[in-house]
Amino acid sequence: MSDYSNLRALTALTKASLQSITKSPSAVVFSVAFPLVFIIAFGFLGGGKGFSIKVTNALGSDTTNEMYQALHSIPVLKWVNFSDDAAVQKGLKEGNIVAVIDIKTQAAGTLPKYKINIAASTAQAAKVEQLRAIINQVVESRDPEIAKRTAEQATVSVQLTTMRELKTIDFILPGQLGFSLLAGSVFGTAFVFFNMRQTLVLKRFFATPVRREIIVLSEGIARMFFQLLTALIIIGVGYYAFDYHLIHGFATIAQMLFLCMIGVMVFMGFGFSVSGLAKSESTIPPMANLITMPQFLLAGTFFSIDEFPKWLQPISRAMPLTYLNDALRKTAFEGANLWELRWDVLILLAWGIVIYFVAGRVFKWE
Repeated sequence: MSDYSNLRALTALTKASLQSITKSPSAVVFSVAFPLVFIIAFGFLGGGKGFSIKVTNALGSDTTNEMYQALHSIPVLKWVNFSDDAAVQKGLKEGNIVAVIDIKTQAAGTLPKYKINIAASTAQAAKVEQLRAIINQVVESRDPEIAKRTAEQATVSVQLTTMRELKTIDFILPGQLGFSLLAGSVFGTAFVFFNMRQTLVLKRFFATPVRREIIVLSEGIARMFFQLLTALIIIGVGYYAFDYHLIHGFATIAQMLFLCMIGVMVFMGFGFSVSGLAKSESTIPPMANLITMPQFLLAGTFFSIDEFPKWLQPISRAMPLTYLNDALRKTAFEGANLWELRWDVLILLAWGIVIYFVAGRVFKWE
């Protein structure tokens, strides 16, 4: 009698698990249809908002002069504060602000009284022109006769740096991709192993020479293959339908898929934990939602976490999905390599260590 082949068992179990996943309506809805609905909606809407122009003052500029105070009183101008120049440049690059305004007060008796410089990107050229018009209106309103001698009050200059516009789809798609991986991994893994335990399928496996780790590994491989396939579909729809930006083409896709693999491995740990803690099949959805929904809402899926209240931001930054979303965005839009993303990856792996330790304690075979 020939030796039993666990490799052949792994292949067969992986194939069976993959077939089970693809035949599950909930897997298709959560992993493909649900994210695509949001991507298509935001892709067509283009993220239209009420009109406002986000700006910041140049670090070290004079914030005590009358011109600066006058501009701060304009409701349409939303002033954002940054701690250093690197943060300012990142804000410009990612489209979080339209321009950096530097107001210089000239020496007494020198004309013009103020020199105003606007630093912005070409991606925001239309809003920069609107900003220039607003500033000119403020300059003219400083003096009833100013329309006749505007140059005596202030000069306005604009410096444009070529940057690609961060479109709504460039922000939304990685968030939806990350949530697809999270939801598919948590719900899928939890339901599969709970049902296998309840229907005594796992117990029957124990009567065979199949090792326990082969059973887990086969489900992991099948889940990974399915989730990476859905990731390719989501990226493809974004790229071909809405001009989603892939800075280095196929190399960017490859790196995004690698990050997705890490994400799936970590998120499956949550699924194993839920399947071990659940007392019945009806308790799985609320437990899984308790893990997925806060991350869906707070991990930068729809909006940058910088938009949240200060007290909420530390909670958002503690969530693993935040770091997967951040890494995917930096890869696709900025062309960041894995070394530049090392902190995002390390925090994801740290989450993986913690959650698999928990899963190992609560997971039940019978």
